[in-house]
Amino acid sequence: MTEYRSMGVIGLGVMGCNLALNMAEKGYPVVTFDPWEEARSRFAGLLAAEEVTRISITQSPVELIAALPAPRAILIMVKAGEVVDRVIDSLLPGLTPGDILIDGGNSHYLDTVQREDRLRAQGFHFVGLGVSGGEEGARHGPSLMAGGASAAYDLVQPVLEAIAARFDDAPCCALVGADGAGHFVKMIHNGIEYGVMQLIAEGYVLLRDLTGLGYREMAKVFRRWNETELASYLIEITAGILAKEDDLAPGPLVEKILDKAGQKGTGRWSSEAALELGIPTPTITEAVFARALASLKEQRVTAAKVLSGPAAHSLSADRDASVEAIRQALLGTILVTYAQGLAVVEATGTARGWTIELGTVAAIWRSGCIIRADLLDQVMRAYGGPEKPINLMCAPAFANLLATTQEGWRNMVAAAVQRGIPVPGISSSLAYYDGYRSPRLWANLIQAQRDCFGAHTYERIDRPGTFHTRW
Repeated sequence: MTEYRSMGVIGLGVMGCNLALNMAEKGYPVVTFDPWEEARSRFAGLLAAEEVTRISITQSPVELIAALPAPRAILIMVKAGEVVDRVIDSLLPGLTPGDILIDGGNSHYLDTVQREDRLRAQGFHFVGLGVSGGEEGARHGPSLMAGGASAAYDLVQPVLEAIAARFDDAPCCALVGADGAGHFVKMIHNGIEYGVMQLIAEGYVLLRDLTGLGYREMAKVFRRWNETELASYLIEITAGILAKEDDLAPGPLVEKILDKAGQKGTGRWSSEAALELGIPTPTITEAVFARALASLKEQRVTAAKVLSGPAAHSLSADRDASVEAIRQALLGTILVTYAQGLAVVEATGTARGWTIELGTVAAIWRSGCIIRADLLDQVMRAYGGPEKPINLMCAPAFANLLATTQEGWRNMVAAAVQRGIPVPGISSSLAYYDGYRSPRLWANLIQAQRDCFGAHTYERIDRPGTFHTRW
């Protein structure tokens, strides 16, 4: 097998810089380039300050290619979209058959499918690499989700496993499927991330507005929660965020942050992929809509003056019991969010002929990535057995867990609705759970309506065939 003893990195933003440093630290010489002179200068200063010797900076794609021994492996870390294609086009004239390009950005998986097909036809290897973990993960160990031909992945597997995060000494890195599978799994990872962040934010609002806890108290609650089944990276950093005091004015910093959340599109892409296959992902989709609603800040301020709601008051019940009920609600909803995301991965993998093992996906999410959580070890085991569940919620361990969270979960949804506190993620997750466990839903009436106004026909429960009625 061809051994790549050095790596090229194009794009010296936060992720590219830190991945290059990670590779160099693991013993791989790295040749870098960025079209912005300022980025190259900034990185040169960093290398000098840290006395890094295994990384060189070139002034053009041509110089980068010349500095790498053939066969070459080049990691592209630039903004998704046309920029990726421009970088590829700038490299192609200098490449030779057997060279491999790796797109480590947040590219849409369908773009990756096309790029892999085009480059393979020209004799080059291409891997679409989902990278999760942010700045810290890129520097010290990200979760890596690769998509492409196994022959291509095998060529760069040693370096990818070397820089990846580890869990129980196993690298959080795997080939999850062909062509666009890696970027698809990363996209769904980000969709789950949207959902979990929204759920935690709603839990914070319930603690603040329903139980009346102060920020220091809330930080302590999240720290305690991080010692339970809720233990995760996002719960951990939330505790630190809530405890952070503002440097510019008295009080907690988070209270001074404008309540408008940004988004880069991966959450929306996750919802669109689910809609295309008819897979329900209400928590993920509600999280996307919740950010859109939050962006209407000026309208919300105006509406608050004219639209009425219930009188604001805290719970009169035992505060500790209410805090525990909120914990139960978060535990149930986060599990449901994982179930929704993995259902989309499974359905899309089947539709596109990708052989995606959900146990493998859960395994490489256990460390390094943003959605890493203690629950994922159980998720891996649920899909690693001989009888895989039809849905994560139906795995015995998780069915039992959901049963124990229901009382608090339902009580919190009811209390929030009665007090006019919006919890779209928590409430839609409960509706999804109740809908999924219902053997008979309301769709019979919808089918009757469709047949009545459009002669769309319907099926019956007591005999085969399709039917139409003159209503």
